[in-house]
Amino acid sequence: MGEVFLDALLDSLKLFPFLVLIYIIIEILEHRTNISKNKNVLRGGLAPLLGAATGIIPQCGFSVMAAKLYDRRLIRTGTVLAVFLATSDEAFILLLADGTRAAWIMPMIAVKFLVAVAVGYAANAVFRHEELSELSEKEEIHGTACGHDHEEDSKFKSYFLHPLLHAAEIFAYILAVNIVFGLIIHFVGADRFSAFLQRSEGVQPLVAAAVGMIPNCASSVILTNAFIEGYISFGSCIAGLCANAGLGFVVLFKNPKNIVRTLLLFVAIYLISIAVGYASVGVMALFA
Repeated sequence: MGEVFLDALLDSLKLFPFLVLIYIIIEILEHRTNISKNKNVLRGGLAPLLGAATGIIPQCGFSVMAAKLYDRRLIRTGTVLAVFLATSDEAFILLLADGTRAAWIMPMIAVKFLVAVAVGYAANAVFRHEELSELSEKEEIHGTACGHDHEEDSKFKSYFLHPLLHAAEIFAYILAVNIVFGLIIHFVGADRFSAFLQRSEGVQPLVAAAVGMIPNCASSVILTNAFIEGYISFGSCIAGLCANAGLGFVVLFKNPKNIVRTLLLFVAIYLISIAVGYASVGVMALFA
């Protein structure tokens, strides 16, 4: 039993320095990014494309920013869908830090980006008469890491302390997930667990997408670790990551006036994610 906890701790500690470094880089990028400055770009023909490109950056602050803009009716439905579908929270960071499945990062980015752009343009075409509000000239809307507003913090806090704390938080999630998986393997056995997963492969995208809808960094950690360990397929992981909109839905659900619109968006993200997951499973089966 003790070996399970020790192995989980050592495996998790290997990732910690990489997490700190990557979060410092992303924090610097996030502090220099404000997608609310140019209203014409946000509403123009390139909006879904730019939204998808922004969402691909592994930083939950961008989905928060998009949600704030959408809640104010400053961007269209297709644009926020593009950002949400492209968002993957911690997934790409964990794949890069782990290294064993880093080769899957580009296929994942390609699938999520193309889906986000396609859905974004399709939705904006359907809702082309959607009414938008105006943002005042001096008003800006920011999205910060995991929803924490710390624009006024010192450089030390912004560029070192916050990334360190964020890395520690993700480390705790990774450790917990590794312990759970380790205990399952210890008590159930690797062969029996693998056999169970193979039998349930048909419903994996449904479950993975449901996990991805959980508005917390832990959901992307669970999905990515499960993929790294080989417990879920590429298609299932894609389903979960397409559904993973970070804390975007937390922002939207805080406004009771738009609850019906938010629920419809929530269901749409889930159904699209499932469809993408099963399509990916089918494509992978053709090349197997």
